[in-house]
Amino acid sequence: MTAVPAIRHRSVDVAGVQVAYRESGPADGPVLLLLHGFPTSSHQFARLMDALGSTPYRLIAPDYPGFGRTQAPDGFTYTFDRLADIVEGFTDALGLDSYALYVFDFGAPVGLRLAERRPDRVTGLIVQNGNAYEEGLSDMAREFSGLRRDVPGNEEQVRGLFGEEGTRFQYEAGVADTSLISPDSWTLDVHYLGLPGRADAQADLAFDYHSNFAHYPAWQAWLRTAGVPVLVVWGEGDPFFLPAGAKAYQQDVPDAEVHVFEGAGHFALETHLAEIAPLIEDFLAKLG
Repeated sequence: MTAVPAIRHRSVDVAGVQVAYRESGPADGPVLLLLHGFPTSSHQFARLMDALGSTPYRLIAPDYPGFGRTQAPDGFTYTFDRLADIVEGFTDALGLDSYALYVFDFGAPVGLRLAERRPDRVTGLIVQNGNAYEEGLSDMAREFSGLRRDVPGNEEQVRGLFGEEGTRFQYEAGVADTSLISPDSWTLDVHYLGLPGRADAQADLAFDYHSNFAHYPAWQAWLRTAGVPVLVVWGEGDPFFLPAGAKAYQQDVPDAEVHVFEGAGHFALETHLAEIAPLIEDFLAKLG
């Protein structure tokens, strides 16, 4: 019998930020915390949550400040440290003292900050096109992370990513069959990016992205010492994060399970959900 989960859409106050989130699964089940990327929100996990409906896991996917339906107060400082602060506070507000992490894109620096701060809470790690190694950075990613607000033209270059063309590019680049990608995905992202104050928030985060590199050694050290199981799934055609970044996880976790999907891009779930979901289901079953 097909298991179709009920997905609930809720919000909780975390230090004055109204964090919107979606969740499914049993309230007393082990937790998989799903951390989204740029320029999307928790809606990127809607189909995955449906696909994992038969697992005993409680799936929880928050929207960060500056993304999706989450509402942040005026004056909120948009840095990756602050995103991690809010997500950490979110886990406290929901009483999540143990969880597996699914990290994608921006979710990697957010989630790995959580692992660095609260290593005892993380039971397992699923990485999907989320970089933590120099080897994974493409020339495009290096150029993007080198942009600085005080350099003429850089602000305009960053903000050029927030329109329909730039957003659609992130979904379609490197994808063999773009008919598998729903236009609703980037259309919804463009809607949220166009809300008041969102472009400013995203620009602040773009100019803060380089701050993540200084954390790489600490995250790699955590991977070496934590002993948590690791599953890596990766779209081969990602223009930002190269397949070498997927394989690099085995430097610190030699038995990490790594799968690189030909024909998939940055948003690998959009095109390869049928291949990725069973891998995640098997991984979660092994975690118990």
